[in-house]
Amino acid sequence: MQVLFVLYEIISMLTNVLVMLIIIQFIIGLLFAFNVVNTSNQFLMSFYDAINRLLEPVYRPIRRILPATGAIDFAPLVLIILLNIVLIVLNGIMVA
Repeated sequence: MQVLFVLYEIISMLTNVLVMLIIIQFIIGLLFAFNVVNTSNQFLMSFYDAINRLLEPVYRPIRRILPATGAIDFAPLVLIILLNIVLIVLNGIMVA
């Protein structure tokens, strides 16, 4: 039982980190889109590019399933919901 709890905690921590990266990517994207921060800012641009490279392989299958919505990308929202569902299911398994 202790091993399952440790495994759940590790998965929970990784999920939280992934959700934080999604939120950071969203915020930096908004800053670029509304020209609050210029895209010539090398630090933010490289950080944003690194996050995009990490998350794009995860977004790609979700984007294939979702219908095209134009300029709005729902893949980050769907990913956050799916990650929370996984945590809820794992928590239910732990309690049972």
